Amino acid sequence: MTLPYENATSGGNALNEIQKILQGFGCQRVGTMLDIEQGEQIVQFTYRNRNVTIKASYRGYAAAWLKHHPYTNRMRCTEQEHKRRAVAQAEISVCSLLRDWIKGQITAVEVGMMTFEGAFLGNLLLPSGQTVMEVLVDKDLLRLEA
Repeated sequence: MTLPYENATSGGNALNEIQKILQGFGCQRVGTMLDIEQGEQIVQFTYRNRNVTIKASYRGYAAAWLKHHPYTNRMRCTEQEHKRRAVAQAEISVCSLLRDWIKGQITAVEVGMMTFEGAFLGNLLLPSGQTVMEVLVDKDLLRLEA
């Protein structure tokens, strides 16, 4: 079984598509950024004075890719080269994943299936600089009691 997006090739084109999708939806500000230290691709935008930050871990994707494609001595590369290949593909794949997820959320809003706030609740940026999800996790508010 293949890992979704493991054969993606669009990378930068997917990021350009994200910008077009969000501009077409009416967002005032749109930007993308690569956080090399954290290993994340970040998309930020503003819609009707609501700031949104979406992060996708390419390190996490690379780890999943390596589980699906473990290194063996039969490969024509070193283990380090294999890991570099995983990261390189992950950097491309998360762009396509972000594009499709954002496109799906925006479509859900446009057809009335969800409100904008409902679609992006966890990613809404609060005045503190944290997202709603980060606050919920920090305050341990998502723990389900039995």
